[in-house]
Amino acid sequence: MGPEGDCPAPTRRPNSSAQLFPQTPPFFPQGPSVTMVENKITQFDNIYFNLSKSHGKLRLASSGLGWKSSTGGNPITIASSDLKRATWSKAARGWECKLVLRKGDFIRMDGFQEQDHRSLEEALKDNFGLSMESKEHAIRGWNWGKTEFDGQELVFNVSQKPAFEIPLSTVANTNLSGKNEVVLEFALPGDSGDKDDAADMDELVEMRFFVPGQANNEDASDNEAEDGEQVDAATALYNAIKDKADIGAVAGESIVTFSDTLFLTPRGRYDIDLYPSSLRLRGKTYDYTLPYTSISRLFLLPKPDLQHILFVVGLEPPLRQGQTRYPFLVAQVPGEEESEVELNLEDDVFEREYKDKLQKKYDQPTYEVMGSLFKGLTSKKVITPSVAFRGAHGQEGIKCSMKANEGHFFCLDKSFLFVPKPTTYVPISDVSYVTLSRVGGGSASRTFDLTFTLSGSKGEIALSNINKEEQSPLITYLKLKSIKVKNEMTEDTTQLIKQALAEEADMSDDDEDVVMKERGADDDEDEESPDEDFAADDDSDDDALEYDSDASVAASSGDGEDE
Repeated sequence: MGPEGDCPAPTRRPNSSAQLFPQTPPFFPQGPSVTMVENKITQFDNIYFNLSKSHGKLRLASSGLGWKSSTGGNPITIASSDLKRATWSKAARGWECKLVLRKGDFIRMDGFQEQDHRSLEEALKDNFGLSMESKEHAIRGWNWGKTEFDGQELVFNVSQKPAFEIPLSTVANTNLSGKNEVVLEFALPGDSGDKDDAADMDELVEMRFFVPGQANNEDASDNEAEDGEQVDAATALYNAIKDKADIGAVAGESIVTFSDTLFLTPRGRYDIDLYPSSLRLRGKTYDYTLPYTSISRLFLLPKPDLQHILFVVGLEPPLRQGQTRYPFLVAQVPGEEESEVELNLEDDVFEREYKDKLQKKYDQPTYEVMGSLFKGLTSKKVITPSVAFRGAHGQEGIKCSMKANEGHFFCLDKSFLFVPKPTTYVPISDVSYVTLSRVGGGSASRTFDLTFTLSGSKGEIALSNINKEEQSPLITYLKLKSIKVKNEMTEDTTQLIKQALAEEADMSDDDEDVVMKERGADDDEDEESPDEDFAADDDSDDDALEYDSDASVAASSGDGEDE
């Protein structure tokens, strides 16, 4: 069967629940697995609805069907007019009945016993006029087959039998990897923000289909290129999944588009399309649609080089590429780049919905236009560096490293931020104290390390290779924010001085002479003393000519020249 996930929620009809769940006889009476009650209502116990974690009771009547969980809550009801087809097959929890709805969605109900087949078939035929088709799954274990779409499902058939079905509602994204590979990424419970559902669970994250060759004529009729050539079979499948799963689907045209924007995280160039309720990132390989409700924070940060501006978007849940999650998007925009933008909105729509949030036209630097549009569409404040901090050279960011990654560190009014990789957000309220330290000597003395110790056993965040000139501005800012500062560099220096003085006090006269000679303290003797060592070691006439103090005499006798 396909991967577990939430299927499209069926239509709820509270008004019909009274017909499906009458108060007399008693609501959901106890009894065997199959129960026939008044008004031709058939009831099945211990049935799971759409792969739910808890079982419940299923009832079928002429007006429709209803299911109520054993853990409580409102019953789910579906009218008989919405039902189109029914199938019966083996499932992980016994047997499964899948009902296809007229609008293309489907529901799954599993947990049936094999002996329930006849009772369920009669109930479907008597109440809804549906015949239940028995379907066998392929169990050969082959990984080569054919894909087809059945409503809102992608079915993988082996020898004309379904090996597994993938509900398209569980597909979070699809991409082309290379020329012949289609990648499916699945929505996970943790992506919805529910941490409890994601804890201690193994979930299918990604699936890849290798699709060689060209698309068939009937398959490629809607996917032909403008010059009449057919597309690759992989591209045809990718486009079909993308359309049917509503990946990247948005209502209407984009309000504005920023083309070929450089992203540092995730790395690449993307077109940014802004829509009324979501944004879309279109790259050569990846295509993502993000609702504005998933945007938690916005940052606009000037790099210390004063030539580029970083636009950072915080996401909850994070953006996923395979098994990698990106809780922040980091875009880099040239600081001197200007944009002249007119929003693609009708005047009446703009006046009615966006007048107090946006401007109809923009003629400003690109980063200001981007920040203003995101702020208006997401209703989130754009956070900028604190005016209370300026680096040694007046810059708003500090160049440093986090582990092996170089980046920039920014002091904000209520937090700290390191960008671009890994983008790390540290609220000031989480900081217990800060430690300044320096390891080693030599060139290391020109830099220092900064370590944030977080409260509540949240660990530490260490920054390294910070220029020593930034020490004073940082300490001033940290004290301004009432953050405890532990300066190990001052303690190290004091300790080194004490140790040197102690060693010098214990030193003997002979040792002192040796140390003085090593330090070059006897400078006067070095300047005026004769070079006697060379005369003592001379063994050859050539050396005497070059180095001996009597070299001039030897030269005159040999060459016949006067002194």
